[in-house]
Amino acid sequence: MDSSSHDQDLRRVVRLVALLNLAYFGIEFTVARAIGSVSLFADSVDFLEDASVNFLILVALGWSARRRAKVGMLLAGILLIPGLATLWTAWEKFMAPSPPEALALSLTGLGALVVNLTCAIMLTRFRRHSGSLTKAAFLSARNDAFANIAIIAAGLLTAYTLSAWPDLIVGLAIAAMNADAAREVWEAAREEHKTAEA
Repeated sequence: MDSSSHDQDLRRVVRLVALLNLAYFGIEFTVARAIGSVSLFADSVDFLEDASVNFLILVALGWSARRRAKVGMLLAGILLIPGLATLWTAWEKFMAPSPPEALALSLTGLGALVVNLTCAIMLTRFRRHSGSLTKAAFLSARNDAFANIAIIAAGLLTAYTLSAWPDLIVGLAIAAMNADAAREVWEAAREEHKTAEA
């Protein structure tokens, strides 16, 4: 496959991933607010962040390696936003703990898992193309799939224990995972920037 055809395929995939993330953000955010779930709230903000990341990637694909590296550094900062939003929501839940509706929590987590696995599979063959940009998109989709499995488990535990803690703990774990993804993208972008300047 030539470079031009590969770039067109990458653009098509990134556009589709961005639209899928934006659509599921609306679904998950609505359910999170309706049932009072920290983990779904964290994950919904993460879907919005993933949509933004992929739209930025779409715009930056034709840029020079140096400019792409700078966008990669910006994306590392964007990856921290869901974690900060989660911490605030978790604090509110900690002050007034009440369990979310368990079935809605697990089913919404399952829907999110399907979306994220689809996105991760589509992005797998591009994860080393265009450096930190596509690495950011791939890592987001992969990490989110792990988070969704935890959300499903939190729903099951909530049904069993009738406690707010499984949801709260998973929400905080999602925040930690996003912070680690931000670090990986920052390091990749910084390395690209050094290489571009050499």
